[in-house]
Amino acid sequence: MTPPQTHEPRLSLDPERTALVLVDLMDRVVALPLEPYKGPEVLAVAEELAGVFRSAGALVVLIRVERPGIAEQPAGSGLADGLLREGDLEIVKGTIGGFQGTGLEERLRERGVDTLVFGGIATNLGVESTARAAGDLGHELVFVEDAMSALTAAEHQASVRLDFPRLGSVVTAGEVRFGAGG
Repeated sequence: MTPPQTHEPRLSLDPERTALVLVDLMDRVVALPLEPYKGPEVLAVAEELAGVFRSAGALVVLIRVERPGIAEQPAGSGLADGLLREGDLEIVKGTIGGFQGTGLEERLRERGVDTLVFGGIATNLGVESTARAAGDLGHELVFVEDAMSALTAAEHQASVRLDFPRLGSVVTAGEVRFGAGG
């Protein structure tokens, strides 16, 4: 299988129109046995990306799930410690994707955001579901391959090599940068 080569090598983002969307970076999810990257590796890359976005003045969106219909969420259901910062947008979802019933689309549009850069866990579940909805809503999509992981390497690779190139650009964290304005 050949590596994903569908991205634009000169990817340059506008911080006023771009948001970093990190999905389900919660302690209980980060602790799962993940491949091809371990949870702490994904979290470290995501934290670096969030720092780059914040420094450029771009929005950081942190999505986490709460199981509907239960009185108390499982331990580790909050965002990973230190991930949420002032100015970030925290979205709580009750479904696999981050748009259904969360108000996320309205909040992105209010800010003029039309490009979403994705990371999180799991690549083929929460990340892909959220990205597909975003694509259906007309957003430009960028997928940071090394800022996401899945329960198996095969699931991660199927999304990264087969699905994501059809939906947007696939890049590594080192390729994410802002244009002259950011």
